[in-house]
Amino acid sequence: MHLILSRLRASLLLLLPLGISPVLAQQKVDTTITLKSIAGLQYDQPRLVLKPKTRLRLVLENYDDMAHNLVVTRPNARVRVVDAALRMGAEGASRHYVPDMPEVLAHTREVEPGRADTLLLTVDEGAFPYVCTYPGHGYVMYGILYGTRDPKRLPPPEADPYLPKRGSTADHAGHHQPSGHPYEVTLPAVYRTFMPDCGPAAIAVGMPGLAGGPVQSYCFDAGICQLRYAWSGGFVDNADQWDGKGQKLTKLVGDIYYVASSPGRASTAGLTVSTATKPGSAPAPSPAGLVFPLRIGNKPAGHSPVVQFRGYRLINRYPEFQYVVDGVTVRELIKPLPGGRGLVRQFSIDSAKQPVTFLADEQPGLAYRATRAGKTAALRNGQLLLPAGTRQFTIFMTVQ
Repeated sequence: MHLILSRLRASLLLLLPLGISPVLAQQKVDTTITLKSIAGLQYDQPRLVLKPKTRLRLVLENYDDMAHNLVVTRPNARVRVVDAALRMGAEGASRHYVPDMPEVLAHTREVEPGRADTLLLTVDEGAFPYVCTYPGHGYVMYGILYGTRDPKRLPPPEADPYLPKRGSTADHAGHHQPSGHPYEVTLPAVYRTFMPDCGPAAIAVGMPGLAGGPVQSYCFDAGICQLRYAWSGGFVDNADQWDGKGQKLTKLVGDIYYVASSPGRASTAGLTVSTATKPGSAPAPSPAGLVFPLRIGNKPAGHSPVVQFRGYRLINRYPEFQYVVDGVTVRELIKPLPGGRGLVRQFSIDSAKQPVTFLADEQPGLAYRATRAGKTAALRNGQLLLPAGTRQFTIFMTVQ
């Protein structure tokens, strides 16, 4: 208990500034507001209301156990800025995941757990989003800054279209602490952190064992909208991040049984994953070499679809990812296979006016089967061919 309290004091009470320049510190302001980044991918104040022409000092204090930032954008520019940050790739970390574009009005640097940083801006009249542009965060972690002389005309918070929805299925309370955290983990749990052998937009998901099966986990790469690998026997150990080493890679707990493989390249399941210390370094295999599992329409073999991550919602604490593939919206819900090792992947497709093909990543020791409309659907030569109009299908991956 003493250790837990000591670590909490270190992170929650000793919030250290990153270092404000003398020029910034001496600039005159009309008001100072402190925002806190807290567990659940959220700011403690999702809405700020000020008079136009207010000179604002905005302080971000990080009470969470992973790094965040704070970026203020032009009106209606949040998604464009978030998408641009996601495309920064490996250079993102050195630039605090802030893209160089006119839509960005002001920003902090990357703020690690237990630290703080400050930005200054003069508030104009209008609605200005503020957002964390860390990969995977910006679709759910944001708020709105209003500059108005008539705040009574603003919609109530529960009806404000600029605020994130925190309902029963959109609530991100499933963003829980892994092993190494002073609190017990409740599964399913969703964790946005730096993962080995993955790009910077990794999302780790821990799942309970079902029907006597083991605890299972997987890593989803939001940057390429794809399942990267899965393992059984535990979740993750994030002690390094909790101790303030935000750039360290998370450690996996358990045994890997599936790794997405490139054409002509064997899977590395069962092997020890990379221990590279730079986030996103030495991915195995390279994201550029992975075959995307969905093909929309009659595209030729080797076609690389255009994909875009749109966030996720929680359904009974399991994340359902939403992304766009060649203009078609897809939702993917992944659960553990009951009674053994493996995954159940449920795909939902909006307005698919073209046929859809699922490409199975066939590997030794891994069996695939599929269902559509409650009936078995046949995979031929590792492909599941689905007619136009298909709205939902399920893939079962079983470790033999």
